[in-house]
Amino acid sequence: MNLEDLYRLLRSEHVQAQGIVDTLEEPLLVLDSAGCVLTANRGFYETFRVGRDDTVGRSLFALGGRQWDIPELRHLVSEIIPRSTAVVGYEVTAEFPTIGKRTMLVSARRLVHPDNNSSSLLILFEDVTDRRQREVQKDVLLAETRHRMKNLLGIVRSLANQTDVEGRSAKEYREAFLGRFQAVAEAEVLALASSAETDLGALVQQSLQGAGPERYRVTAGPAVRLKSRQIMPMSLILHELVTNAWKYGAFSKAEGLVHLSWRISEEQGKAVLHIDWREENGPPVTPPTRSGFGSRLIDLSGVQGLGGAVELKYEPTGLRVHITAPVEA
Repeated sequence: MNLEDLYRLLRSEHVQAQGIVDTLEEPLLVLDSAGCVLTANRGFYETFRVGRDDTVGRSLFALGGRQWDIPELRHLVSEIIPRSTAVVGYEVTAEFPTIGKRTMLVSARRLVHPDNNSSSLLILFEDVTDRRQREVQKDVLLAETRHRMKNLLGIVRSLANQTDVEGRSAKEYREAFLGRFQAVAEAEVLALASSAETDLGALVQQSLQGAGPERYRVTAGPAVRLKSRQIMPMSLILHELVTNAWKYGAFSKAEGLVHLSWRISEEQGKAVLHIDWREENGPPVTPPTRSGFGSRLIDLSGVQGLGGAVELKYEPTGLRVHITAPVEA
């Protein structure tokens, strides 16, 4: 039932009018020309937690300890409605003693009674507080999604531009780029699925799962929740280490093995995450003669992405990597 339906019903003064009005969930008031309450429906009493004796016969602006003495509502009743036949969806936000801060859409219609030339005012309230909050949350989510997409496209473009092409075939370039792109995509899925934080253990397992459980040993430390902005760089570091292990390290030999562990230390009153990657039983390791994009990506992800550092040691027995990053509260 809309405002016009209510208007026609109440104007006719039908014997069942009050009973029908009481079935409405939306709060409703009828005021006389002086602004005093002639009647209110059950929805009004239940919504604002007031009684009939405290409502009927009283001025609208004196109800509930003057909780309705709202500048926007006074302006609506005294200035807008007298010059209009009807007002629909006038938004009012106020703090109500019994129900807290709420946002109401107020619709009003003048009721003219031809038999005695009197007039009254029909006011209908719609509580849209929850709807407004959902709209705000939707806007925040949309803005965050746009920001994520912008960052994601920037990362992908950077990977495409900086993945080495010198001395590589088109197939080798494609595999290198798509491998990094897959790591980025999986990190983004994990970040979205876990909202603001992601468990380090889950990210480690995701990065190593392609190798098979017999090829690595993970010694889990305490639970660590990575912030959203730390997930991508950590994923890229682990991807580069796994890729390097397949090409040149422990995973390139059947008996090769990777050990990964982490711990947390207290340094200068702050928690610091330490991750150790150690390879064994792989081919002999020597330091590279030049720094490729993979090495630069690891270093960049550790310093700028994680806010920590990555140390690579090319020992004869296998590559050793030490990653540090702050643990954010």
